[in-house]
Amino acid sequence: MNKIITYIKSHKIKSAIVILLLIAYYFFLPKQLFKDPTATVITSSNNELLGAQIAKDGQWRFPQNNNIPEKFKICIIQFEDEYFYKHPGFNPVSIFKALRDNLKSNSVKRGGSTLTQQVIRLSRKGKPRTYFEKIKEIILATRLELRTSKGKILSYYSSNAPFGGNVVGLDAASWRYFNRNPTELSWAESATLAVLPNAPSLIYPGKNQERLLVKRNRLLNKLLENEIIDSLTYQLSIAEGLPQKPYALPQIAPHLLQKVSQTYSGKRIQTTIKKRLQEQTNTIVKNHYNLLKQNEIYNISVLILDVNTRQVLTYVGNSPTDKTHQKDVDVIDKPRSTGSILKPFLYAAMLDSGDILPNTLVADVPTQFGNYNPENYNKEYDGAVPASRALSRSLNVPAVRMLQEFGLDKFHHYLKALQLKDLKYNANHYGLSLVLGGAESNLWDLCKSYAALSSTLNHFSESSSEYFKNEFCEPTFLASENIDFGKKTSEKTLFDAASIYLTYESLKKVNRPEGDDNWEFFNDSKQIAWKTGTSFGFRDAWAIGTTKDYVVGVWVGNADGEGRPGLVGIQAAAPILFDLFDLLPNSDWFAKPFDEMQEVEICLKSGYRASQNCEEKQSEFVQLSGLKTKPCPYHVLVHLDKTEHFQVNSSCEDINNITHKSWFVLPSLMEHYYKTKNPFYKPLPRFRLDCIGENTTSMQFIYPKASNTIFLPKDFDGNTNELILKIAHSKPESTVFWYLDDTYIGITKDIHDFAIIPKIGEHTITVVDEFGNETSQKIIISK
Repeated sequence: MNKIITYIKSHKIKSAIVILLLIAYYFFLPKQLFKDPTATVITSSNNELLGAQIAKDGQWRFPQNNNIPEKFKICIIQFEDEYFYKHPGFNPVSIFKALRDNLKSNSVKRGGSTLTQQVIRLSRKGKPRTYFEKIKEIILATRLELRTSKGKILSYYSSNAPFGGNVVGLDAASWRYFNRNPTELSWAESATLAVLPNAPSLIYPGKNQERLLVKRNRLLNKLLENEIIDSLTYQLSIAEGLPQKPYALPQIAPHLLQKVSQTYSGKRIQTTIKKRLQEQTNTIVKNHYNLLKQNEIYNISVLILDVNTRQVLTYVGNSPTDKTHQKDVDVIDKPRSTGSILKPFLYAAMLDSGDILPNTLVADVPTQFGNYNPENYNKEYDGAVPASRALSRSLNVPAVRMLQEFGLDKFHHYLKALQLKDLKYNANHYGLSLVLGGAESNLWDLCKSYAALSSTLNHFSESSSEYFKNEFCEPTFLASENIDFGKKTSEKTLFDAASIYLTYESLKKVNRPEGDDNWEFFNDSKQIAWKTGTSFGFRDAWAIGTTKDYVVGVWVGNADGEGRPGLVGIQAAAPILFDLFDLLPNSDWFAKPFDEMQEVEICLKSGYRASQNCEEKQSEFVQLSGLKTKPCPYHVLVHLDKTEHFQVNSSCEDINNITHKSWFVLPSLMEHYYKTKNPFYKPLPRFRLDCIGENTTSMQFIYPKASNTIFLPKDFDGNTNELILKIAHSKPESTVFWYLDDTYIGITKDIHDFAIIPKIGEHTITVVDEFGNETSQKIIISK
């Protein structure tokens, strides 16, 4: 060491020059050899290619891949650089031979470059092939050998070598010329690609086939001579043909690729997509698209999530339509009218808040809130219907009435907690139509919400009846990302487990599409909680379903918003949903969350907690919050004569002859519709005529509703059509007197319908029954 110091002191200039040269040598090689733009590549959960987006410079150049198949590695070393693992970056013998032959012929006849030198030359693209440049390559090659491993140098070469046309790198070449992954190439295919960078122009389809064949077979023969392959493999290999045309790269999940490229442009991303499932989904979507397009319905999107990992298993952003119908638009994250798809959230919220029990009777009668007049899809009314059945049948009027009772702001708060990002306005902006499609959402957010509810149930049953704080998290399509559900807590995240379970029990009973009606009679049939939705004007059809393990979401419509007849959830989206569930494994049904439930006696007819007047009762497990609901209001104790045909009291009947009986009684308007659908419903018997002091009757207008503005059309003869007035009376047999603006106009009995032709303007309609009960309604007749 002292000698070195003494020498440096004695030869300062020489030492400084040497040190500067060493520093220059150290920094001579750039940290990043290749800066060319690369293609965006996505692979499946098993690293199978799903699709690629060409690099910005128009080259099929995949991102750097350090995994080189053994066959190609052997072929490229045998063909280009047999002493690759022995030299320091350059081969003096090869350089001497190449220099000698080139000088003799006065032209470039032979190259002496090692694979390391070729990597340097590829990184310094555009440099002239001069002797001075060759010296630079040698220096840089030695520096590269000192900096990195032989394997890394091979990966640099295989990822950046030209393979003809706009194909760069082994990965792109393998897919373009053989339509498969490099690891699946045969010896003949590997040899073909190994000789190409030496003369990439030979690959043009239909040209230079003989020259390329000779080069390939010469390499295969060398492999045989070096005992790398046996004679049988050699004979089979030389019998293989050459690629005749370039293949299009797979585009199995094009819209996911488009989504990934927005954040990870130029990178290779392993996704959570199951390739086989994605391909099967693509086929189902294509088949349904071919049917739907006959009705001028052109766009479909599908999302399948794993409930337990919150991973995206299938991502179909759009159907295989054309550019005219916006095939490149990814509809999964686009806002669309929700139709009825939000109704389960209202039902769960009302259960969670203790406003209803699962089968509480809710009114299903003609209803008007200001200028808003919701109607059921079939334009019919049941009078009263269990809340769970109103959900499973997707009845609009009960849903709106439930929302009005629950509170618009309250429900809006629940939806905001679901993180539906397209819910951008306050509750009053949407009004009561919020639950029928007045708001917009997207397939991603809706599937995410259903997955969160299912996962809440799973976690509750798997843990010690606990919840996770981050249950309502974003799904992921990145294989490298694991979802963190947060810490456990005894407090519910949004809905309690019982409310979710009872909601799913109702959704399990939704009528399935035609052809799958009798699913419950088959032991191996999937139990699915699912819901459809149809937006106003038949513009959007939804179907979203969940099992314990999977959520499947389907949207069908036209990306430009055009409505079509038949574009309804049960007809257009539901068949796709069930075809997709047929691809998935069967799941057990959700475990009942007993720790959030209690068994109580329920009135069989009304669905309320049983009162002392309820005769038919049954024990059911309900959510704990449901214990605060009121007892059944529809069962009353009535006093009848011995025949039970009339009500009586002490004024007209001896107390010993009075029969006391519980009776199921609905309000008059509900009763009017209920008895048409329930033939065993018995109206409350009227009082016997000789009884005094009892005259309990009620009347309600069926049509028109308060402050209705009505237009009276004309028939083909130019005559103005009549306005039909209707009321419901608790005693239909009563006589009712009708008045228009205090002018008597007629009388009805039994059936209380009355036809009038009022003048244009504002009118008051008044009805008075024989007992002196009175009710009135204001209307406006418009031109």
